[in-house]
Amino acid sequence: MSLLIGISGGSGSGKTSFINELCAQFDKDQICVISQDDYYRNRRDIATDDNGITNFDVPDAFHLDEFERDIKLLKAGVEVKRLEYTFNNSEKDPRMLVFPPAPIVVIEGLFVFHLKEIFDQLDLKVLINAKMSDKIIRRIHRDRIERNYPLEDVLYRYQNHVLPAFEKYIYPHKDEVDVIINNSKNYSMGLKIMVGFLKNHLSFLDR
Repeated sequence: MSLLIGISGGSGSGKTSFINELCAQFDKDQICVISQDDYYRNRRDIATDDNGITNFDVPDAFHLDEFERDIKLLKAGVEVKRLEYTFNNSEKDPRMLVFPPAPIVVIEGLFVFHLKEIFDQLDLKVLINAKMSDKIIRRIHRDRIERNYPLEDVLYRYQNHVLPAFEKYIYPHKDEVDVIINNSKNYSMGLKIMVGFLKNHLSFLDR
């Protein structure tokens, strides 16, 4: 049975970079990452705020029932396929993503702690933390460069959607997680600890 690791944190906290570096320490058949971001609903099906701006940072913006279903499939050793969500970037063609079962499954997203059905399945809960100023800078860089969003849109969403979502759905769980990794400067020590723990887990399975 797979070891399920939930990793969450505010937007811009460094979750993606941390997970990418974590995965680089293992063979592809040892670790699988499944992201909540690939379970967004179609934009037209997501509610807007009082100013008519689509709010992507609420649980109802996702097919969380399908996310939960696929996590259970991976845990049971069943391969999962899903079409990539491209954040409405018309310059990017979606790929068919394949999630093979593995001894270690990383589940990443804003609401992996908020949803009890997912939270209760996790063997290890990790929160990536960073100062608000650092998160804002990283969010601007990501959404302007990678997702082709206007700067005004990025700033509006951070203040009205992203920050309230962090305060409501992520931060309250800080006392329930197993590990908090601070990333205001860097996460190098936290990464080393995680890698060591997971390699030890794999060596135990090989005995």
